[in-house]
Amino acid sequence: MTPGAPYRWRDEAAIRDFVAQAGFGLLCVAAPERLHVVHLPLVWLDDRRIGLHIHCANPIVRHLDGQDALIVVTGPHAYISPDWYGLPDKVPTWNYQSAELRGAMTRLDHDATVAQIDALTIEQEQRLSPKPLWTRDKMTPGHFDRLMAGLVGFAMQVDSMDGTAKLGQDKPEQARIGLAQALENDGAADLAALMRATVGQEDAA
Repeated sequence: MTPGAPYRWRDEAAIRDFVAQAGFGLLCVAAPERLHVVHLPLVWLDDRRIGLHIHCANPIVRHLDGQDALIVVTGPHAYISPDWYGLPDKVPTWNYQSAELRGAMTRLDHDATVAQIDALTIEQEQRLSPKPLWTRDKMTPGHFDRLMAGLVGFAMQVDSMDGTAKLGQDKPEQARIGLAQALENDGAADLAALMRATVGQEDAA
């Protein structure tokens, strides 16, 4: 996380929504022999618990239950050229939005793991509307249960959530407007929209 005050993001409701919209992150846990990491889909089970599932053969599985872990979710990001500011003596940087969730992991039983997978599927399928929802009822009987034999579910009890929104808040608004246009022209429309949202806010510089 970039520690600079202009970029600190502490709105927990907004961070929860950001994580939900991303639906995917990096889970990290320290073990005696090395740091274990895995990319995986995520779903909020309630305001402070986030669920996930992992293949049972992944070595991270044996280090999770009861352990503190970190989930990192990354949003829009892009390289920033100094030329785009229209200001002298600036240097290259990288603008981005991200969140970190920390807390203890608990292994889920079979039924809770299935419920977590169903919740994740429904949340993602609803975004594909007007396509009819896919549900596991469409699968051949017994096939889902066979697949479940290879999966392990976990939930993190989120003790802290912190975010970074490094969007040029330390630059004058006119520079942010020019930067947002340059990003959009370069194909980074999502980041450009976040940049434009800072326009009108009090300059942090």
